[in-house]
Order: sequence, then C-alpha cells, then structure tokens
Amino acid sequence: MGAAELSDHDAAARARAWRNAEHAAVCDVLDPWAHGTVVRATRYPSYFAFNLVRVEEDPAMSVEELMAFADEALAGLAHRRVDFDLATAAEPMRAAFQAKGWRDERLLWMRHEAPLPPRIDVAVEEVPYDAVDDLRLAWHREDFPDRDPAPNFRAQAREVDLLHGARVLAVREGGVAVAFAQLERGGSTAEITQVYVHPEYRGAGHGTAITRAAIEAARDVRDLWIVADDEDRPKMLYSRLGFRPAWMTMEFLRPP
Repeated sequence: MGAAELSDHDAAARARAWRNAEHAAVCDVLDPWAHGTVVRATRYPSYFAFNLVRVEEDPAMSVEELMAFADEALAGLAHRRVDFDLATAAEPMRAAFQAKGWRDERLLWMRHEAPLPPRIDVAVEEVPYDAVDDLRLAWHREDFPDRDPAPNFRAQAREVDLLHGARVLAVREGGVAVAFAQLERGGSTAEITQVYVHPEYRGAGHGTAITRAAIEAARDVRDLWIVADDEDRPKMLYSRLGFRPAWMTMEFLRPP
C-alpha cells in the first residue's frame, strides 16, 4: 500500500491541518495571538501536548520575549511549552532555550507513501488500551527519569486517546506486552501516535512489526502520519516502511 505522493507544500499543509484538528477536538481554548495560537485544554491541564503556545510563523522575537508571553498565556499551569511550526525559525533560539533549562526536540512529520517491504515473522495482536500501561510508564521514565507522571496524567491521556478512537497493537512475550503501537484516526486521516519497544526487547524486529501492523490497520485512509525525532534513529525505520518527510517542527518544553 502507499498513498499518492504530494508536493512538499501540500504535504506540510495537510500535516499542519491534521495537527490543528487534533487541537481543536480536545482544546476548549484556541486564542489567536500575533504569531499563532494559544491552545489550552482546561479539562486536561497536565497534558503538555494540548496546553501550549503555537508559533505559526517567524515571530521575530527574542527568547526572553517568547518565554514571557508563554508565562502569560499559560498562567496557572505547572509547565510551559512553545511549539514552532517552522523549525528553521526555531533553530537559532535553541541554545538560548536550553540555557534556561528548557528541553527541545526537532520533529519530523512523515507521510506514508511507498509500498511496505516483506512482512517479518513477529506476531502482532490488537489489545485493549490498558494492556500496555506498564509500557507507557516505562516510556515515560525513559523520557523523564527524575519524575513520575502527574497523579492524574495517565487518566487524562487515556480519556483523550479513547476520544480519538485509539487502537493498540502489541507484541507479547510470555503473555506480557513488550512492544506496542497506537493508531488514532479522524475521517480520512490517521496518525501512528506512539511506537515503543521495551529496552530489553529492542533489536528483534518488534518495532518494525508493530509499526507495519499499524500501517496495515490504516490502509483505507488518505493520509497516514507518524512523527519522529529528527535526531534519532526511528525515522530510518519509518523510511524503510514507506514514510516520507513532509514537515519539520520544533518543540520547547519546560517541565514542571
């Protein structure tokens, strides 16, 4: 399978439209500001991905000015997050954000366009959402080794994921899930929002198997997206499975 190829401009526009639709479906605050949109989900205050400042153009602002605006726009929240739609506009600010203790991540949005390679011999099954809770926690601890999730975050994430019709595909070893992928969709568009393999089981093809299964589960959509850390290895796996670069963004996060 594989969707028709798009021009770089059209692919980026579709990716941005999908991201905006995701925000609109969850967030009850969508306030325009001079260079983008402030989005907040007051029902889910500890969910970083739905409480942030979107910078949708080059703001021609200093890092200090952006931080001050984020403090005002996200007042009352324990975290601060600023997402740039244009990674090229964010890149010159990266060192200054880091110096202030913010985490940064350059993200590559990829669209599925090429045929899948031959299947590998790893069994994948669809499982209930809660069947991979231990893996979700292990993933969080890899990303934030010095802090567990906020007490209500996992409940919030579950509610949001199920709102988007999340389907979970997993590989089990000895009856225990050791890898999973999550697929969410809306209309003719879908996104593989999570792919995780427990560290003890990496290198055995589990990541390939669960990502491939998620692609096959979304075979009828017009656009299928996946987002990769542009400075990490998974984007190479996704490329081998038929995904092509579409849009580059940058996220800055000051955790609680």
